[in-house]
Amino acid sequence: MTHSAGMRPGDELAGKVALVTGGARNIGRCISLSLAAGGATVMVNANTSREAGEETVAMIKKAGGKAALYIADVTDPKQVAQLVAETVKQFGRIDMVVNNAAIRAETPFDKITFEEWKRVTSIVLDGAFLTTQAALPHLVKAGGGAVVNIGGLTGHKGAIHRSHVVAAKGGLAAMTKAVALDLAASNITVNCVVPGTVETVRGLPGAPARPDYRVSLPPVGRRGAPEEIAAMVRVLCGPDARYITGQSIHINGGGLMP
Repeated sequence: MTHSAGMRPGDELAGKVALVTGGARNIGRCISLSLAAGGATVMVNANTSREAGEETVAMIKKAGGKAALYIADVTDPKQVAQLVAETVKQFGRIDMVVNNAAIRAETPFDKITFEEWKRVTSIVLDGAFLTTQAALPHLVKAGGGAVVNIGGLTGHKGAIHRSHVVAAKGGLAAMTKAVALDLAASNITVNCVVPGTVETVRGLPGAPARPDYRVSLPPVGRRGAPEEIAAMVRVLCGPDARYITGQSIHINGGGLMP
């Protein structure tokens, strides 16, 4: 099945600039492409996926969009500050921040080292905190904007062998509510898009092969496509979603109905 959700050209984001962390592959790539298809200029951030990031930027440019790649570790405050500064230097502003950077890990609770715990939680939580805070003055200067955090079904449902991922993604959903309240007066919406089981390319460092106990399908009978997640992100960044904030929006084929 081919999905093109969120990829149709438009102009609702014309003149806007988006910063997408973890924007090189899978869901992040589709988000970058979708926002560009809506007219936004996109700064694609990656850390370990330079080649994939360059491919994503090339895809955007081939489609007539504008984008650049910046390599930065979102857990490093100095690198995040440089990422934001370079985005503004190249494109003049920031209107949208999508916190997608994350790693998936499969480790029984009693085998999780503190280093692994910190690595997972720092990329998801610290990365979202640092990137949003660093971009905030520019969102305010732009007159408002949108922050979209990419959560995870496990953060709401739980999962075996993923205590660190569950804690991080659950924390991200909670952080979304708090930051939404803090930024509402500045005309900045903050939401969390929560993907269910999505068909993505495996094999990144820290991303093990999908185990047998994660092969079940949701009620709709298929895995989601990354483009379907990207479509919701694009909506939340656009002019029709200015009254939506502090929400966790689930896209999971009926796998969880909160």
